[in-house]
Amino acid sequence: MSQLREEFQITAMDFVTAGEASSRIKRILKKLGVNANVVRRLSIACYEAEINLVIHSMGGKLVLLVGENEVTLISEDVGPGIPDIRLAMSEGYSTASENVRMMGFGAGMGLANMARNADRFHIQSKVGEGTRIEMIFMIKDSRAEDKSEVS
Repeated sequence: MSQLREEFQITAMDFVTAGEASSRIKRILKKLGVNANVVRRLSIACYEAEINLVIHSMGGKLVLLVGENEVTLISEDVGPGIPDIRLAMSEGYSTASENVRMMGFGAGMGLANMARNADRFHIQSKVGEGTRIEMIFMIKDSRAEDKSEVS
């Protein structure tokens, strides 16, 4: 698999196009022939990252890097930052507004779902500046069931 880099700009509070970047990334990975289980896990993490950019930031980007052995997804935003990352990683913890929750978003599962689906997950955040999340997915998915035949 050749090296590929794609960048997707995400606009804050744009719920009309929310999810489009994730769908495009999923199509790219399928076209490249990436393992279906890896595509599924990365799609979940990517959608969560994209929605977090829409809800919690002042805008940002998703960067997709496809290498020979791994796919890296980076989420970077300009925003309020996360004062307590450990608390933000707790399932069910959310700082989403009531309006966002009424639209069906902001359940507090985004960061937890990203970490659960990535092979490696790293988050950095600075209050008043923004957040950077890097997720790595191994192309040879060790989580996938081995369906090879041995003779």
